[in-house]
Amino acid sequence: MKHFSLSEWIARNRWIWSLLGVLILWTILSAMTSQFTLSSLSGVAVTGAFLTLVALGQMAVVTTGGGNIDLSIASVMTLSAFIALIVVAGHDGRIVFGVIATLALGLVVGALNAALVIVLRIPAIIATLATGYVLATASLLANRAIPGFVIPPALRMIATARIAGFPIMAALALVAVVAASLILNRTAYGRCLSAVGQNAVAARLAGVRVERVTAAAFVASSVLAAFAGLLQGAYVGGAFLEMGQPFLLQSLGAVVLGGTLIFGGAGTAVGTLFGAVLLVLIVTTMQIAKLPPGTQDVVEGVVIIAVLALAGGGSILRQRAKRPRGPDQPAAADAARRQAPGGHRFSRR
Repeated sequence: MKHFSLSEWIARNRWIWSLLGVLILWTILSAMTSQFTLSSLSGVAVTGAFLTLVALGQMAVVTTGGGNIDLSIASVMTLSAFIALIVVAGHDGRIVFGVIATLALGLVVGALNAALVIVLRIPAIIATLATGYVLATASLLANRAIPGFVIPPALRMIATARIAGFPIMAALALVAVVAASLILNRTAYGRCLSAVGQNAVAARLAGVRVERVTAAAFVASSVLAAFAGLLQGAYVGGAFLEMGQPFLLQSLGAVVLGGTLIFGGAGTAVGTLFGAVLLVLIVTTMQIAKLPPGTQDVVEGVVIIAVLALAGGGSILRQRAKRPRGPDQPAAADAARRQAPGGHRFSRR
């Protein structure tokens, strides 16, 4: 009978820390103010739903490893909101065309980011940042071209309505989390994604099409950001420049707070959901405390840096623990490298 180890279970389910943080912070807020009860959960759920959709795409990119991060998602959200409003023009019958237009934008931007990173070998941070600047200019032109903001009733209903008191947006986010979790844990693509993030060279030697797996992650990130931008525009009743900017730092924060390894190789959709909710609660706490917006940004940055530092320290300790020790260390290391074709092997985290 296999012995149960709590430390091993926690290592496999890193989302437990973000869930614990949500419960603790919720308890503190409930004690601080009588306004923060279960009935106020719906407001947190809506805000967390938008962030979760974007963060799931960011999680896929981060899981590919190599320090990959998508910095174009904020501009994708903003431009998709403008495009949707222009195409739909306030008519329910044109919603399908608006959805197609925004998803097409996500596909094109994701493919462009993938080409810059994979074909031209430009670091993802630089490539996606440059793409974001181009999209920001396009948003500026769209802002000048749009005649006004008229949201179709059906689209507004999807973004704002509730079923039995539960927001539809939150339900969409939960469906996305379940789908992402199934893809990560139950499909060949999910296993290939983790393999690429752990060791791209070894994954290629094992027959994984690294370029296709990485490209799919960038496309998924842009498509989810475009879809979130469409719904965000309907929720706030219009589109404005830099409306997606807050989601840039927060999406990465939700990913790392949720337990996805920043070095790649291990993503968690459930943890991303809890990380998004935790980040929303942190922001809500600062707003209740009436902290200035600049101070709120500083606190968010400090929290994310602290989590990244802890993740980096834990990775270093795990790597040191795996190193052979003793006088036979060089021979043992050579033997380990010979375990896989080409002298490489997957590293388990």
